[in-house]
Amino acid sequence: MNTRNNTLNMPMLGFGTLIPDAATTISATKHALAAGFRHFDAAERYRNETEVGIALQEGIAGGIKREDIFVTTKLWNTNHQPERVEAAFEASLKRLQLTYIDLYLIHTPFAFQPGDEQDPRDADGNIIYDSSTSLLDTWKAMENLVDGGNCRAIGLSDVNIEQLKEIYESARIKPAVIQVEAHPYLPETELLDYCKEKGIIFLAFAPLGHGIRPGLLENPVITGIASRVEKTAAQVLLAWAVQRGTALLTTPKTAERAKENFDISPLPEDAMEEINAIETRQRYNHVVKTGSPGFIPQGS
Repeated sequence: MNTRNNTLNMPMLGFGTLIPDAATTISATKHALAAGFRHFDAAERYRNETEVGIALQEGIAGGIKREDIFVTTKLWNTNHQPERVEAAFEASLKRLQLTYIDLYLIHTPFAFQPGDEQDPRDADGNIIYDSSTSLLDTWKAMENLVDGGNCRAIGLSDVNIEQLKEIYESARIKPAVIQVEAHPYLPETELLDYCKEKGIIFLAFAPLGHGIRPGLLENPVITGIASRVEKTAAQVLLAWAVQRGTALLTTPKTAERAKENFDISPLPEDAMEEINAIETRQRYNHVVKTGSPGFIPQGS
């Protein structure tokens, strides 16, 4: 079921590299490669691009072709200023030890005060924003990266439908991908429909509810289907995501979990309908409201 998107040739099953520990980043990325993952999602903000690059280079040295690996990374909020975009991109490229990036995303639609401090705050602990830089200003600088040739595609992350429409309607180079939280408790159906209409890939993060318990993995509808189709709850959730037309990111830390997350198969139509009928609504990451990442400890 690991299909690739025809537009970007992006594998629909992706490995997310938001892992706090450096050694675990390397081992988990290598396990993901061994399990069959070929889409890797990194970010300047995760502070582990170097470790992701080490693991990917080992995979390439071991015989995996670079062109078979799809690498995404992201521009952080403190580099939204147009004059800072290219340098931030080049720094990510260097840390990842690559000559090109398949997809570069604006990590959130919020511009922070520029500088080396990723989480700039005032004396009261409030984030310091840069109101002089618009999302469109940053997007135009992103378009220039594509013109340069070593950035194959660009997109947005943590946006709502209004922000996406604003960029899509104004952009010279249209967003190829948006990455947002999505799962049965947060299906983002309107946003998904807009993406399908415009040919934008919808890339879901936290498809398992970020593993928060109790949560999606214990939902009786999900566990009931899992028992019926002889798959795990995680495999059911991932299959649902792909079947409804989204790409997804998951972050297995062990070889066994990587194999499990990669081994998904289509669900029967009645199972899809059951999941779509779940009425619980919950967002796990509130980064969309502030630009401050909900899954990354502040000051880390």
